[in-house]
Amino acid sequence: MRTLHKYLGLIVVLIVFAIASATSALAQEQKRLAFVIGNGAYQSGELATAANDAGLIGQTLQAAGFDVVGARDVDQESLRGAFRDFLAKVSAAGPDAVVFVYLAGHGAQFEGENYFLPVDANIANPADVPIQAIRVSDLTRPLAALPTKVNIVVLDAARPNAFPQTKQPLAGGLALVDPDPNMLIAFNAAPGTIAPEGKGPYGAYAKALAEMMREGGLPLEDVFDRTRLRVNEVTQGAEVPWDASRISAPFVFFERAPDAPAPKVSEAEDQANRTREIRDFDAHDAYVAALDRDTMRGYQDFLVAYPHDPMAKRVRAIIAARREAITWRQTWMRDTPEAYWSYLERYPHGPHAWDARRRLEHFDAELEPPPSFTIIVYDVPPPPPEEIFYIDRPVLYFDDPDFDFDPPPPVAVIFLPPPPPDFIVLPPPRPPVEIFVLPVPVFVPVPVWVRPPHDIVPPPDNIIFNNIHNATVINNTVISNETVNQAGQPSGNAEGGLTTRQKMTGAAVGTGAALAARVALPPVLKKRAAGRAEFNQDQSGSPVKPGQRAIQGQQPGVANPQSEVPSTTRKLSTEHALPGTDGRTLPLVNGKPVLNDQNLPGKKSRKQFGRQGVVGGNQEATGNAGAAATGEQGTGQQKGRKFRKLPTVNGMPADNGQSAQERFGKNNPNAFSGQTGGKPKKLTRKDLSAGQSIVEPNDQGPVNGNKGRKFRKLPTVNGAPADNRPSVQQRLGKNNPNVFSDQNRGKPKKLMRRDLSSGQSFVEPSDQGSANRINRKLRRLQNEGGSAGPQVNVQRNFKVNRPNENAQRQFRQERPNEQVLRPQKSEPKPEFRAQPRPQMQERRLPQQQPPQQQFKKKPPCGQQGEPACQQ
Repeated sequence: MRTLHKYLGLIVVLIVFAIASATSALAQEQKRLAFVIGNGAYQSGELATAANDAGLIGQTLQAAGFDVVGARDVDQESLRGAFRDFLAKVSAAGPDAVVFVYLAGHGAQFEGENYFLPVDANIANPADVPIQAIRVSDLTRPLAALPTKVNIVVLDAARPNAFPQTKQPLAGGLALVDPDPNMLIAFNAAPGTIAPEGKGPYGAYAKALAEMMREGGLPLEDVFDRTRLRVNEVTQGAEVPWDASRISAPFVFFERAPDAPAPKVSEAEDQANRTREIRDFDAHDAYVAALDRDTMRGYQDFLVAYPHDPMAKRVRAIIAARREAITWRQTWMRDTPEAYWSYLERYPHGPHAWDARRRLEHFDAELEPPPSFTIIVYDVPPPPPEEIFYIDRPVLYFDDPDFDFDPPPPVAVIFLPPPPPDFIVLPPPRPPVEIFVLPVPVFVPVPVWVRPPHDIVPPPDNIIFNNIHNATVINNTVISNETVNQAGQPSGNAEGGLTTRQKMTGAAVGTGAALAARVALPPVLKKRAAGRAEFNQDQSGSPVKPGQRAIQGQQPGVANPQSEVPSTTRKLSTEHALPGTDGRTLPLVNGKPVLNDQNLPGKKSRKQFGRQGVVGGNQEATGNAGAAATGEQGTGQQKGRKFRKLPTVNGMPADNGQSAQERFGKNNPNAFSGQTGGKPKKLTRKDLSAGQSIVEPNDQGPVNGNKGRKFRKLPTVNGAPADNRPSVQQRLGKNNPNVFSDQNRGKPKKLMRRDLSSGQSFVEPSDQGSANRINRKLRRLQNEGGSAGPQVNVQRNFKVNRPNENAQRQFRQERPNEQVLRPQKSEPKPEFRAQPRPQMQERRLPQQQPPQQQFKKKPPCGQQGEPACQQ
């Protein structure tokens, strides 16, 4: 009996443990995180749909319960920093996190690697791709290293590139890759092919993907298979998406409620169609079935069953692109000279031929296959001759007119149901309000029988996730959000009396409740956007308006974004406060205020200040005459406002004065002549050296705040004005008559040493009339008689004035006992004898020298007139 109780107790404990485990498993919720980028503002050309596509995918992910961060038109540094922050967020989410990464923009492949181009990328040659772009594997590898449940990476980047044409072109599209475990990788176009750029408002791939993600209960692989069928149908076969998956865990974006209507094709029928042989379908359905499976075997089965069907040419092109992509992938994985020679043996002019040669240069190997080498065995056989026509080019796109393909047949309902009526034509999104922020599309409600999974962590304060069945609430909130944001913008509905900073603060407060209606910015971009808003406020008094786009080819914070819509009037707007009104300080450039685009750096010609302004309603004022030309008078909200008085010139209004050209012509009559048609002629060095007085136009009557400016006096020479003096050549010829002679045809001759030694007086032109040597007195050399005539003997004057200049003679007279080491020519060469050098003391040194050992000088002996030497 006790044993029975023990067994019953053990069973109860096991049941409780099982219930607790199941409860904890059910209580464990799934976190969904997404990273969305849409780059369209490229320097080489604008992409019409990239930013809108990212906004549409981001909104769909928000409805599915993803915590989405994203941005548009991001440079390389910002993109790397934003993804680094996103990886930290994923790492903190736990092992059951689901990650979705979507990149829309330009992509490229280089030597087997795929790259995503930021908006500041400048690709001049193929070698710039790994430097200017971001390698996709640098994003996927750290993501695969994290303990996540599902990783989905979508590259909507296989687009035509505007790279410069080179003799070593890049392969088109994206390279075939193998996904990491628990990861799905999808391209908008098959490897090695490119998709045509749509005209908007959304691309075919993003729109089809958003449609399939909204289908309740649709498995992940079916989402991308149906996306491929929809895109191929919409583009008439010009675009064939591709995906590869290694995800084993079940995953759906939305669940289908039990009371949902039955689908048009049951799950059993769909499974039967997938396992059915291609030859069992008719020709039209066989093509769709092969495209739905998207395998080499499925396409080859279609060619075997229907080799003469109009779709056979299109299928053969798809097989050619896939065979070449697989061959290159296996070649790049081996990465040996033999592998690259094997590829060139198959595809001497293929898309990756120059990639193979670049790799052979790395190995310092021959660029062409040698006569004998070990050929690599690939998983696919060599291409048949009929495929070379499609692949013998660097870029392959299926709507090439050279191929002359027939349009594909419509997709039957058994493979793909028709799109929802409200998702066939989507209206364009509203223009983004702030920099980096993705556009917010008009939300289309999700059917009531479709709902997010119950075991996910809802995103924080997301109005879209909380109202997926009510489009009115979401769209009204978006409109209200933009209205509140535009209250901080210059608009006619904005209330006056608030500064720009106060309006921005109020907009931020009003935006707090509706921020979740749009995709949130990553932290690093949020900081940059705040800095850019402050910069724009300091420069123009207002942040970026709706309809403006900040071109990210420039660094953030460098230039104020300009409006894409040109102004249709020259009247100043009264919808916002301009800089300089109500006592505000004007922005300074080079120490001068900026008025009507004046004083801006880089302006070759300065515009006259007399631009038309607005006073009141229709009254106009010209130039600086009206102090109320700021365009704010006449508004009811600014009545009685004091306006500052504009600067005057020499006590007179700048409006009543002459123009700059008239003032300049008056002060410089030689600058404006009839020969130049009233235009200022270019001043040369000859004009300046001739003594002309030039007065700059901005020195007479400036309007930039130089009230009462004193003008400098032109330099004079010997008390006479520089205007009346002769030319440099006349003055030089007058002071040096021998330099300019008739023999030299008026040109200066080259002075020789004998000319200077003969007593000629030479006066440099820089000594006459130089601004730095005014009133300089020049002395003339004196001859022996004290005259200063032209016949001045320099050597004679030197002897008369300095008779003791012979150093050797003077040295002998003063020190007769000292031996002269340098003999004269007339004296016999003395015999050198080693003697201790006498110690010489310098009198000019004030300090005392330390005592040194004195040596007695040995008297000379043994020579003529000297005593005999003692032994």
